[in-house]
Amino acid sequence: MQTFHDRLAHLRNDIVGQGDRVLDITLKAVECYFDGDRAKAKAVIAADEEVDRVDVEIERASIPLLAMGMTDEKSIRSVLTIVKVNNELERIADCAVDIAEAVGGDVPLPARIPDVFRVMANSVIGMLRDSNRALAAGNPSLAQQVLLFDDTVASFKAQLMKTAQEQVAAGTLPVEYAFRLLTITKSIERIADHCTNICEQVIYLHAGLIVRHRPEGWSKPLPPTQS
Repeated sequence: MQTFHDRLAHLRNDIVGQGDRVLDITLKAVECYFDGDRAKAKAVIAADEEVDRVDVEIERASIPLLAMGMTDEKSIRSVLTIVKVNNELERIADCAVDIAEAVGGDVPLPARIPDVFRVMANSVIGMLRDSNRALAAGNPSLAQQVLLFDDTVASFKAQLMKTAQEQVAAGTLPVEYAFRLLTITKSIERIADHCTNICEQVIYLHAGLIVRHRPEGWSKPLPPTQS
């Protein structure tokens, strides 16, 4: 009979594998947008079914662990972290599908996608990659570095919106494409938000520090409030 820790180790492997799976389809979603590759976009949409299947499996496997009666805080936090991260990964995959679906639209891509969008998209892919690495290694320091990059992504978005407005006004960017670019930018920004949520959980699990809801930002996590 498997012990709690045996089953938890198996579940950890599953969530790390799910992270790799979600990273793969997110990267392909961004690539298919850059390339205008509708075949790759269809493959991204199809791959989401496997993400959804594993999402349900991980959630179902987590419930019996909580029922095994473990009382130490780290064990309970470990299971809850997997449940929460699992949800964030599934939502990232949904954002990747949103990007891929936009590629299949009727609005043609312009000859040149704004450079700042490429930088923003590639930066968020890096955030997701590092979020997965922090989760797999149990590395709160790496997780905190991901959180610190969130403001940079917001800056990229503001710059992108300004550039798009200027190009629309100058007649060099079609209005229809500008609206689609805005939609995809929002999906990219949501992926960054989900990455920060994952890293918050990694920090709390391994360092016992709460970094959510801090008005001053992510650089000064606080210990849990004692009751």
